[in-house]
Amino acid sequence: MRRNRRVKILATLGPASSDEATIQRLLEAGADVFRINMSHADHELMRTLVDRIRAVEKKVGHPIGILADLQGPKLRVGTFAGKSAELKVGQEFTLDDNPAPGDATRVFLPHPEILKSVEPGHRLLIDDGRLQLEAVKVDGRSILSKVIAGTKISDRKGVSLPDTDLPMGALTEKDRKDLDAVLSADVDWIALSFIQRPEDLAEVRKVARGRAALLAKIEKPQAVKRLAEIIELSDALMVARGDLGVEMPLEAVPGIQKQITRACRRAGKPVVVATQMLESMISAPVPTRAEVSDVATAVFEGADAIMLSAESAAGEYPVEAVAMMDSIAKQVERDPTYTDIINAQRSQPEATGADAISMAARQIAETLNLSAIICYTSSGTTGLRAARERPRVPIVALSPVVQMARRLSLVWGMHCVVTEDASDLDDMVNRACRIAYQEKLAKPGERVIITAGVPLGTPGATNMLRIAYIGSDGLGGI
Repeated sequence: MRRNRRVKILATLGPASSDEATIQRLLEAGADVFRINMSHADHELMRTLVDRIRAVEKKVGHPIGILADLQGPKLRVGTFAGKSAELKVGQEFTLDDNPAPGDATRVFLPHPEILKSVEPGHRLLIDDGRLQLEAVKVDGRSILSKVIAGTKISDRKGVSLPDTDLPMGALTEKDRKDLDAVLSADVDWIALSFIQRPEDLAEVRKVARGRAALLAKIEKPQAVKRLAEIIELSDALMVARGDLGVEMPLEAVPGIQKQITRACRRAGKPVVVATQMLESMISAPVPTRAEVSDVATAVFEGADAIMLSAESAAGEYPVEAVAMMDSIAKQVERDPTYTDIINAQRSQPEATGADAISMAARQIAETLNLSAIICYTSSGTTGLRAARERPRVPIVALSPVVQMARRLSLVWGMHCVVTEDASDLDDMVNRACRIAYQEKLAKPGERVIITAGVPLGTPGATNMLRIAYIGSDGLGGI
């Protein structure tokens, strides 16, 4: 199960990939973490998928991460008398609190928070931006708007509000029920959709109580504006380019992707790049050249993970899509410019002993051409610090906590192994060397560098590094 690449692959499960045999084939093709989209999965299906992933995990003997993606608030217009209406650019169109079927002049908007929050000049984007309206007059019960672009609106189409800060949290009643269900199923990551502000994370963190890590999906302009605060309060971020590209100009998305990726790396938080990465492989056995370039760009930027959505969930070629993403990532990481680009983006460590040791471990490993950096980590902090350095040598995370090993499977370069905590320093060295040998990361006579917190088992207290030789018996010597 050792990967010959650093970036991780996050594959969404769905109708095309929900049976245990296909999940194992996806894993063998290169998937590291599996996503369950709660927009399409009920609680029974979610638990079935978790059980199947855990069965595959037991079979391969390697920790596998599971991410449950909460739906978030879905804002939609009501229905029309004829199921749809034809509009003209420049005409007036009203969204109001009248539940009667709509026509070419008006439609019901069953979201009073929108009616009370939109101001004149704010944009309303309907059906992923295919219809663009601009608010002209508001009174708390209706929004009189002008059609700026697009000519058609139909039943239950989604509404996006790039200029409006809504006084509502990111959790709906459905999300709260889903959250309780996924926590009881022992998923490793929870993705929060459509967050606007750092406070949106607080409610989920109170409920989760550390049982799962939180991933904030950045898909609204309001979240981009408060990016630093959201990074601080989350465990990881996702560049959710689909909705981000609806609410912001499409040409701005690539720059925002780079901004988020680099900000997360500086903070030592994992970042996932998602949406339409190999979109054409939903129905074709090979991607377009532009899609290959898109995946490669995310890898060059140093993203922790790249994600497949419908390609692996509902496409005709789910395993081939994962294999293609794996192949692209490997090729990029072999490119002679890759290391230079990754090194150029490296930021200075924070002024802490733990960060200094992580930087020193990377420098020593690269200077002495060591075989691996081995981190003892129970809280995940030591592993995250090692990954933040983006070393050229493999990183091995040894954790006595299986849940932490699963979480770290989303992190760049991290090869996770579940093992008992070392009893003393000699055991620590021998255990690290034996695992490096067993995992085929180092051969007898080669050296590894080990980082840990002393006293052993102290969370977040990385304060020691040691170089060790791999002996002929696989054990270590100083």
